[in-house]
Amino acid sequence: MNQVFKALSDPTRRRVLQLLRERPMTAGELAGHFGSTKGTMSAHFSVLREADLIEAHKSGKSITYSLKLSVLEDALLAFAETLGIGLSPDASRVAKAR
Repeated sequence: MNQVFKALSDPTRRRVLQLLRERPMTAGELAGHFGSTKGTMSAHFSVLREADLIEAHKSGKSITYSLKLSVLEDALLAFAETLGIGLSPDASRVAKAR
């Protein structure tokens, strides 16, 4: 869970996740939304992959990233539980069904 929150601590990485909610995108498409170098963006993608928040699919020279929303949801639920924030009985059943 620490890796997830490390990944979420950076505004660029949070924006990458927001963009990936819309659709999977190539590294170049994502980088086009930022004024960062390719190396900097690659480092951000690496942190997000290590936290298991995104997955990468390579096709030729192109890498397409997609969001792993269930991992993010699980981390947020676990964090809420550590704070003693309970879920309604219906939400608990939905969370356990995943």
